Amino acid sequence: MEDKTKESKDELRRRLSPEQFKVTQQKGTERAFTGTYNDHHEDGMYSCVVCGQPLFDSKTKYDSGSGWPSFYKAADDSNVGMEEDRSLGMRRTEVVCSSCEAHLGHVFPDGPQPTGMRFCINSASLDFEPRSPEDQADSKDEVE
Repeated sequence: MEDKTKESKDELRRRLSPEQFKVTQQKGTERAFTGTYNDHHEDGMYSCVVCGQPLFDSKTKYDSGSGWPSFYKAADDSNVGMEEDRSLGMRRTEVVCSSCEAHLGHVFPDGPQPTGMRFCINSASLDFEPRSPEDQADSKDEVE
């Protein structure tokens, strides 16, 4: 039975941009090098555009050259889910928001240390909240 607390597809279609809806609800992918957060370097937290759950800290973001925002780890492993994706004749690991199941992107085992992972995420699936100056001072050494 459908969870009544989740927004309906019609509500999401009204609230999200067409691209955000296509990416998060229809497992779409934005074109490489076109997303808002691909070349974004501000300090803060990236969260799910659908439900607001924190997903990735800017301190784990790096330039993978792939054309999509890339992170070497999630802000909290329990905030992202991973599912096998065999679409387009490939075998990949899809990344979803663990709270609302929005499609975020894919994860690959070719990232930098310390994890070796590359979370390749669509900008359209993300919101960004800049870190306040007080939080910046508190979080300087938090990310491993």
